[in-house]
Amino acid sequence: MDSKENEIFIIDDSVIGHIAKLLQVSLITGTDIVDHMRMIRLRKHTREENNLVLNDEYRDIFDSSLEKMIENAKTVKSENQ
Repeated sequence: MDSKENEIFIIDDSVIGHIAKLLQVSLITGTDIVDHMRMIRLRKHTREENNLVLNDEYRDIFDSSLEKMIENAKTVKSENQ
């Protein structure tokens, strides 16, 4: 059996924090957490190869989307006041 097949990876704490954010977004928006989880993209950590971290492009897209969602919520809130 190839040693690559038995490679074990550890999810970095930053990924665990991101999953918590996904759960919060899911609860706030009423969307399915599974759909959010399917979009996660991971890569090997540059220094600790057995650690998995968020892919930079995925993180940037998620952060941008979250920022837009917050701005839209602020706009709606101010319009309703």
